[in-house]
Amino acid sequence: MAYLSERVGAQIKLRREQRGFSLTELARRADLGKGTLSNLEAGRGNPTLDTLDALARALGVPLTDLLTVQPTGQVTVVRAEPVPHEEFSRQFLARVGGGRSLEIWRLHMPPGDVFDGVPHTPGTVEHIILVSGSLQAGPTDAPVDLEPGDLVAFPGDAPHRYIAGPEGADMHFVFATPTLG
Repeated sequence: MAYLSERVGAQIKLRREQRGFSLTELARRADLGKGTLSNLEAGRGNPTLDTLDALARALGVPLTDLLTVQPTGQVTVVRAEPVPHEEFSRQFLARVGGGRSLEIWRLHMPPGDVFDGVPHTPGTVEHIILVSGSLQAGPTDAPVDLEPGDLVAFPGDAPHRYIAGPEGADMHFVFATPTLG
């Protein structure tokens, strides 16, 4: 059980720091004692759902974001599942949480085009779904080869690159940027 308390505490601290709140400020906004909040962040508390709900509201995030570990600093690849065209299908790709604002873009790159992305706001995660063509995308030092239907998610706050294949690339982007409270 201590492991869960530590994970929840780490999520509370991460969200607080992303918003630039001091312990005192978040405790005030959530109507908690500063010592209580400090213990929770250290993984030494056993918060009630009411306490977690008050913290989630004060941080402006869904309650589930405090209970879910959001991977940071890593690359996630979801390959498209083959499906006969005559059948209805759906495939879960990613959940974007963590009190983020989202921007959704469509992008076309001509054959062989190379684009070096400028690092975004700290904590930004880019999600790319390749619609057609071929693409190599991701962190500059470790781009991933994508085929139509594949998804890659990677830290957008580090140097990254996109390289269109010989037939070009059409893709959809979702930029998930932490919101500031």
